[in-house]
Amino acid sequence: MGLLSNRVDRESLKPGDHIYSWRAAYIYAHHGIYIGDEKVIHFTRHGPKVGTSSVLDVLMVSSVSPPSLTPCPNCTHTENNNEVITSCLDCFLAGGVLYRFEYSTNPASFFVKARRGTCTFAASDPPGAVLYRANYLLDKGFGCYNIFKNNCEDFAIYCKTGLLVSGKKSMGQSGQVASLIDGPLVGFLSVVVKLVKTNVYVKTASVASSVATYCVTRYATDIGIRSDVVKVRVEDLPIMHHNIAT
Repeated sequence: MGLLSNRVDRESLKPGDHIYSWRAAYIYAHHGIYIGDEKVIHFTRHGPKVGTSSVLDVLMVSSVSPPSLTPCPNCTHTENNNEVITSCLDCFLAGGVLYRFEYSTNPASFFVKARRGTCTFAASDPPGAVLYRANYLLDKGFGCYNIFKNNCEDFAIYCKTGLLVSGKKSMGQSGQVASLIDGPLVGFLSVVVKLVKTNVYVKTASVASSVATYCVTRYATDIGIRSDVVKVRVEDLPIMHHNIAT
């Protein structure tokens, strides 16, 4: 991984890594926990359960690869209704590029990476604890998938940290929904920079203010910074998470 990108080679992966891959022209990313042997545990939206059943949920492509008439010989999907599944790394990536989510990041790295959902100031727990949570939730589930409050990035961050956002009215701890806004915003800012370079009149003060507001908001909502988070044992998650995510 570098300062500007979290892209990694699969050979560098270690069990317990939080990995992700961008989907739909970098509009959003799918996240999971690498468990070794080219396998990933991840939280998906599938079947009749469609989170909020909102227009956004319908437009969002399912987190898993489109179903194939020929089952993947390397995947051992179990028939369950909890939406946490195991897939091979290839199926998880669905043809996308592999990235590793960064924990305990520093301010320079955090602000250089313009998109949310790539790093956090929060510290990761040891790999053993991460794998225990992921496997426990593979069996017990992580509630109903909800793009706003309970998505694949929330799952991966919880597995890594044991942290959940408290309060029913709070968004999930991840930047998954916010990243839908970040994409167009980053594109807009790049256009603004080009306009400035070509001497087209731009109210640079307004642009600077918008950038500053974006950075402050992104910082304040990071799971490692915000004050409305609690450490929850995975064994206590069913009741606790029901109260938080519904």
